[in-house]
Amino acid sequence: MAPNPTTAPVLFDRALLRARQDRARRLGPATFLLDRVTEDMEERLAAVTREFSDAAEIWTPGEVLRKPLADRFKSIARIEPDETETLSLAPESLDLAVSALAFQFVNDLPGVLAQISRALRPDGLLLAAMIGGDTLTELRQAFAQAEAECEGGVSPRVAPFADLRDVGALLQRAGFALPVTDVDRVVVRYDSALALMTDLRRMGATNVLVERRRTPTRRATLLRMAQIYGERFADADGRIRATFDVVWLSGWAPHQSQPKPLRPGSAKASLEAAVKRAPK
Repeated sequence: MAPNPTTAPVLFDRALLRARQDRARRLGPATFLLDRVTEDMEERLAAVTREFSDAAEIWTPGEVLRKPLADRFKSIARIEPDETETLSLAPESLDLAVSALAFQFVNDLPGVLAQISRALRPDGLLLAAMIGGDTLTELRQAFAQAEAECEGGVSPRVAPFADLRDVGALLQRAGFALPVTDVDRVVVRYDSALALMTDLRRMGATNVLVERRRTPTRRATLLRMAQIYGERFADADGRIRATFDVVWLSGWAPHQSQPKPLRPGSAKASLEAAVKRAPK
């Protein structure tokens, strides 16, 4: 049977993701990135003059985001991560939907954004942050070279991440008005690549790709990766750099009060005439 072209490819093992996040909580989670996003989200919401009543927090790991938002809204529902990517939200039941560091592990992001769009009342807001861009590019490169040298091939180690243009296009496709995206680049320094991998484990952010290698990483490959990482991405003091790109996305459920672009051909002045009148 031919594959259904409308079905999103399954890239991530979401049952494994949930297990990894549970393990991270038991280990003692590394929340520095989530703390930064939470603080930034509070500032971004404070800059919005619209009053929100009913809000939902979607799939954010842990409780870091929910606590500072709980006192601000009449109600804030927490949507727990699951394997189906189905949101139990009634149509036009929300004024605000927020999510932090969860959408990068979604198989069908267009479908999830469409579900959120339907759940928002007119002039409701989606504000979310996800990992994207060049996140962990150093680790990806070091692993690829180490595996090529030690094992004669490369396996998927770091998930593919969406870039700014991809996310903006998905917001428009889901029916959001006034879509906005931007990137916050965070560069974190570690004593070694192995220390970075420990933090990723405590974030619940280790490899959950469906196509991941199922056998343990060879010790020789791991040590060579750490050596390559140190050679290529260390500062003068010997500490290595790790890039995290936080992609912010926001969009509004359409409402008649929102500004709308002019219709093509409706301009009152000619651009050509304006250029000719400009002083030389």
